[in-house]
Amino acid sequence: MTESSAYAVLHSSSSSVVITHDSAVPRVVHWGARLPEGVDAAGFGPLDDLAVPQGGLDLVPALSLLPERSRGWSAYGGLDAHRPDGRDWAPRLVRTSSTHEGDAFTWSGSDPVAGVSVSVRARLDEHGVLTVAADVTNHGDAELTVAALAPVLPVPARADETLTLVGRWAKEMQEKRTVVERGALVLENRRGRTSHESSPTVMVGTRSFDEEHGEVWAAHLGWSGNHHVRVEALPDGRRYICLAELLLPGEVRLVSGESYSTPTLFAAYSGHGLGGISDAFHEHVRSRHGHVRTPRPVLLNTWEAVYFRHDVVELQRLADVAASVGVERFVLDDGWFRGRDDDTTSLGDWFVDERKYPNGLEELADHVVALGMEFGLWFEPEMVNEDSDLFREHPEWVLGIEGQEPVRGRHQLVLDLDRPEVSAYLLGRLHALLSDVPVAYIKWDMNRDLVAAGHRGGAAGVHRQTVALYALLDGLRLRHPDVEIESCSSGGARIDLGIAARTDRFWTSDCNDALERQRIQRAFSYLLPPELMGAHVGPTWAHTTARTHTLPFRAATAMFGHLGFEWDLATATPEDRAGVAQVIEVHKRHRALLHHGRVVRVDHPDTSALVHGVVAHDGGEALFSYAQLTTTDATTPAPMRLVGLDPARRYRVERVALPGAVWSPGKHQPAWYDDGLEADGALLSLVGLPLGVHVPESATLVHAIAIG
Repeated sequence: MTESSAYAVLHSSSSSVVITHDSAVPRVVHWGARLPEGVDAAGFGPLDDLAVPQGGLDLVPALSLLPERSRGWSAYGGLDAHRPDGRDWAPRLVRTSSTHEGDAFTWSGSDPVAGVSVSVRARLDEHGVLTVAADVTNHGDAELTVAALAPVLPVPARADETLTLVGRWAKEMQEKRTVVERGALVLENRRGRTSHESSPTVMVGTRSFDEEHGEVWAAHLGWSGNHHVRVEALPDGRRYICLAELLLPGEVRLVSGESYSTPTLFAAYSGHGLGGISDAFHEHVRSRHGHVRTPRPVLLNTWEAVYFRHDVVELQRLADVAASVGVERFVLDDGWFRGRDDDTTSLGDWFVDERKYPNGLEELADHVVALGMEFGLWFEPEMVNEDSDLFREHPEWVLGIEGQEPVRGRHQLVLDLDRPEVSAYLLGRLHALLSDVPVAYIKWDMNRDLVAAGHRGGAAGVHRQTVALYALLDGLRLRHPDVEIESCSSGGARIDLGIAARTDRFWTSDCNDALERQRIQRAFSYLLPPELMGAHVGPTWAHTTARTHTLPFRAATAMFGHLGFEWDLATATPEDRAGVAQVIEVHKRHRALLHHGRVVRVDHPDTSALVHGVVAHDGGEALFSYAQLTTTDATTPAPMRLVGLDPARRYRVERVALPGAVWSPGKHQPAWYDDGLEADGALLSLVGLPLGVHVPESATLVHAIAIG
């Protein structure tokens, strides 16, 4: 392709982005399917010449990456800032520099009269993920208050259906479809963390797009604080998406020379449905420096086994059982530190409880390591109980508004991490514990919203708190680079690419109910690959829903993530222990495929069931799941298509045996259930496998391996 100096053209293997490269704030004039070689970017000029209707302005306001009010923009987006007297609220930017090198584009502009400068950075990586970020600098003498700096991306008029992820505690990431024909769909989060209720993710596509069909434009904000998500159809027919940090009043006030930078906006295009979106995001995440590349250890977490009842002998017995069934990482949850007998006390006092551990944590940790397992430890560093030595000594260290009774959650207040002495204390305590005890893994929890979060008793502090959290995590990783960190926030309240850059695993939800987990985990997979998804087999009875499920269904559900167990195996029956050992053996056998392959979610015609799988990138192997969620209207299930197999290769297909019997009302199950079968990939993908009759809340796993 030849390129005009007026346009910067960025390419990935599946998409292209064309950005104006002139004196005005850059505009994206194409973000979508990859342009063929030989297309002259100068040809965009005539295609970018918009008609101007009567009865309005004499120009069409530019839908630039940072739209400007000074040039007629009247919708959301761009720079929203002002001086104490209200001036300089509508700067008009003119380019001071710009560069385009390979897959990266940068543009800087300023308004000397308003005393501000802005830069925009865009990059399209080889996997098709477009990243956009911006910053604003104050060059004036007076303080500049920034209310928003919100980049926008255009989407075509045919993209009129949105998919967002909403929910609540223990029911995160529920899919919500909305058709936006006029006006805006807006999701805002003011909870101070990424939130259970509103993921900073949106997918916009052609009507009725699904896993395998339709064009989709997706975006995600890599930020762990407040956010604003917007999809808007303007009166003139243009459409755009905007994901930005939601700044509370007065959170960003820049003195002369100071700058504010936006979180990174991550975006991807697919011409082949949602599957292409997750392909792009997964490979982008996997290519990041520091992404986990070693086999994900099967873990056991002690929370639902012992809660706060810590006894070294009992925990050693639990560790013995865990090691005997194949567990590779033993994680000691809440209750190990001084005075922590319930959730009303001791957060902040990160010293080992000598009553429970008279010989220190080393006694248990060394026992775990001697069994061949890694030792993990739970922390909730951002929080403090009022009934704690730390709070009694430093009540001024908490976020809050002076003169107001604090808003409590779970008997907790939030430490002001932006105070250097607070972060120094926390970093020092964690560093000391990790230096004294052979800890290989941290479960980093955060169990309440940041509301009325006043920094130093005054101005809103969520932005500063989020930046300080990142700095604290970065400092800990610098001192202990080999210690893995799990992001947990009342389950799935902090799942985003900002925290993902600093952690190695997500606790997806506090709900271990396998039925609920089927849909939660499916939505998780839009953005993040399975090796980062904590997926545990809980006990038969789920404490969040009071449902009971068979071990095969619980195991089939947890199989497709980073497998763990949240179960008191020391009191489990011999049959259950043997079953757990078999589940772990099956997972380890397929772990390399599950944690490196391509995730495939199949468009299955029966909404009472979900079909998904992981296919090796070379097409040589695949593992699929058919999960019957509710009773089907049909007397027999629709065939299960193994999408993504190489159509030209032949496969051996077998059912994967999981421990425990599942009753079926069918008189006859297909013969391949017992004997397996051989078939061409084309037939398996297009026609599919016949299935036996499934009862609700049951699953079948299928393994396919190429034989030719």
